[in-house]
Amino acid sequence: MSSETIIILAVISGIFIVGLAAVVIFLLKKLDVIGSSLKNDAAITMMNQNMQGMQQKIDQTTRDMNDRLDRAANVIGHVSKELGSLQEIGRNMKGLQDFLKSPKLRGNIGEAILKDLLRQFLPKENFALQYKFKNGATVDAIIRIDNGLIPVDAKFPIDNFTKMFQAEAEAEKLIFAKEFTRDVKKHIDDISKKYILPGEGTVDFAVMYIPSEAIYYEIAINSGDLDRYALTKKVFLVSPNSFSYLVRTILVGLEGKKITEASKQILAALHAIRQDNDKFGQSLSVLNRHITNAKSSMEGVANEYEKLSSKIESTLVLKGENEIEKALETIE
Repeated sequence: MSSETIIILAVISGIFIVGLAAVVIFLLKKLDVIGSSLKNDAAITMMNQNMQGMQQKIDQTTRDMNDRLDRAANVIGHVSKELGSLQEIGRNMKGLQDFLKSPKLRGNIGEAILKDLLRQFLPKENFALQYKFKNGATVDAIIRIDNGLIPVDAKFPIDNFTKMFQAEAEAEKLIFAKEFTRDVKKHIDDISKKYILPGEGTVDFAVMYIPSEAIYYEIAINSGDLDRYALTKKVFLVSPNSFSYLVRTILVGLEGKKITEASKQILAALHAIRQDNDKFGQSLSVLNRHITNAKSSMEGVANEYEKLSSKIESTLVLKGENEIEKALETIE
């Protein structure tokens, strides 16, 4: 082979090698571009997935907030409605209080309650309302039994009782309590003089109807002398509950027993009620003392604990907490 042919082959080989190298370099660059593109696509895909997840969370949070706002709106609407009802009740209660400021109106309500009790327990022929005596006096009700009429008065002096419980100062309470006692005694005297009229067919006692259990309790427990004073005037004090017992006892007399037996049963029933009431009052007083003593003991323990805590804190500050801990470890 000639030298010229060898040179040509060498040149062709060199060109081929250079071309092949260029192709390889081009392919490598393309592969780098493709790899970078693939990496960017994966990043974009991941970002899109994250964005979708975040959007779903935002949508769910928005829905939850909307639900809560709807529930809050419903609650606010319900509360507003209830407040409106309470305001209306308050206005009605104020109107009722203003209505009851008149003694005559209070008396009418007491008479209405008395009338309902009588109608509930007694036949129509055995009682009468607004019964007028020959002397001109008119009693709220009478109960007819075999041997006479039982007068029942429902007009009760309540003004000073109300003032007594509304007063804040103890001195004022005592003043109104005395005035309340005086009012009740005067009313007892009036009932005894005006309505116990054997000459007009009444029995030898009358009934003073107290239209409130709270007032009756105040008289029976805290003003026991009033109850005893009423007995000396042959006036029986009754509350709505005890009056129902009284009427039931009278029913026994209406079934054929003599008035003396019926009177004894009435007295026994009233005394039994009185005893039960006294026992309840005593139990309530004992319970109140126990609660007061327990409260005092609790306050004493709390004070001692505070003093002990203060001493411990003072010791820690003066001595140093680390030194105290080391001393305790040494003791252990």
